[in-house]
Amino acid sequence: MAQLTLLFLVLLAAIVTTPLARRFGVPQPVLMTLIGIVMAVLPFVPDISLDPDLILPLVLPPLIYAAAQRSTTRFFRANSRVILLLAVALVLVTTVAVAWAARWIAPALPLGAAVALGAIISPPDPIAAAAVAGSVGLPRRLLGILETEGLFNDVTALVVYGLAVDAVVNGRFSTLYAAERLALSAVLAVVFGIGLGWLSGKVMSLLDDPTLQVGLSLLIPFAAYSLAEVLHGSGVLAVLVCSLWINDRAVGADDVGFRLVGSAFWDVVELLISGMAFGLIGLELASVLKEVGHNWRGMLGDAVLVILVVVGVRLLWLLPGGWVTQWWDRRRGVREEAAPISWRESLVLWWSGMRGVASVALALAVPYTVDGGAPFPGRAEIVFIAFCVVLFTLLVQGLSLAWVVRRLHLSRDEDAEDAAERQLWYRVSKAGIRRLKELAEREDLPEELVDRLKQRQLDRVARTRPDIYDEEQRREYRERAVRMRRFREVEQEMLAAGRAEMQLARMEAGADPELVDRVIRTLDLRSAPL
Repeated sequence: MAQLTLLFLVLLAAIVTTPLARRFGVPQPVLMTLIGIVMAVLPFVPDISLDPDLILPLVLPPLIYAAAQRSTTRFFRANSRVILLLAVALVLVTTVAVAWAARWIAPALPLGAAVALGAIISPPDPIAAAAVAGSVGLPRRLLGILETEGLFNDVTALVVYGLAVDAVVNGRFSTLYAAERLALSAVLAVVFGIGLGWLSGKVMSLLDDPTLQVGLSLLIPFAAYSLAEVLHGSGVLAVLVCSLWINDRAVGADDVGFRLVGSAFWDVVELLISGMAFGLIGLELASVLKEVGHNWRGMLGDAVLVILVVVGVRLLWLLPGGWVTQWWDRRRGVREEAAPISWRESLVLWWSGMRGVASVALALAVPYTVDGGAPFPGRAEIVFIAFCVVLFTLLVQGLSLAWVVRRLHLSRDEDAEDAAERQLWYRVSKAGIRRLKELAEREDLPEELVDRLKQRQLDRVARTRPDIYDEEQRREYRERAVRMRRFREVEQEMLAAGRAEMQLARMEAGADPELVDRVIRTLDLRSAPL
């Protein structure tokens, strides 16, 4: 019961800290981690005991699925170079550098254990990076790079981690086998993700109820992850591919109910699970300190050295990478907007490399023993160093990222975003006018109806692109806009009166609450801003 109460308190904190984080300008993942640390050191708070093997399958699939829904396959194809440079190459380089540092610190540490440590702390967390960077107003282009890197780097890190741990436990390792395992894991995940995405789309098309469709969408990431892992594929990549397939091909333009219900549902899921994950990072600190005992003071210097290696390798990789990318694009006569093309952007990407729940789960999942019953070499040091890296990147880098962004003058260009959004709405309005003309010609619509609909659409065009009209037309639009605004205000008052009447009807004797709620829901949808 104590564990359940503790979990409830963490979930409650995830909700409460969201407005607090916005008010005080502190990233919510950082605030949840701090709360977890405070709870961990309180003597009356019980130690958390979660099976490490369950953390990744329960936390990663829904978070990756939700993050992938905000992207498209076209975006990933356009960022393929960034994925290779950051999510694959940088993870491998960081793993090698950390393994070398670990062997230098502790020469007796087996190579497999050192590589496992590198794989644990090499992948930045997509949820932490996106949440922290988004809260400081980072340009959307850099946010896209961080999310792209975070969604793919776990694939590389998890495979390398599994091979390294198996090498220590079983005493066998082959470079060729490792490369084959990495390639096969990726291929199987892509094939399985596409297959499950196609099947899920077919099932969704048979379900005409948005509630059922959203319920199915909750099961999909867990099914993709677990089944891919059973088939020795990458569960993370399978979830990512499956989510992108569904988002691009299975959800049609007219699936309004699914998008409305699904968007709200997945916002809640992402809020609770990400908050719980970062709260557990802080709570697990007590278990880690208990495991290492008084030896943590001697390990602190080793942790500082590994942190310097992790942070330094990322900087040394990103700065030349940005320069090489810019030079190569000039040679080809193109400019890829998604790539880091300036030293300022490279510095922000460097300082945004925060580690999170995946690193914690992998560290806690390191076996206690190897074949034969001997202790896993260096397990306590691996877990402690991994936690130090996670806490440093989350607390130090997370809290100082806003200052770095301000100093480098890389805040989000809100005027450019507004202009881009207005251009999208202009395309929406023009598409509506084209469709109206087609229907008017085909179905012989009444001229009065066509004129009224056309005028409403032209007013939307004037609102989004006033520059294409002369002063007289803009003045007429402003006058109509004032009348329409007053019309909507009165209409909202009428709808509010209707909702209040239905609330009274719901309390009357013999009233059917379900029927009343159905009417209220229709009134709510009519009141929603368009």
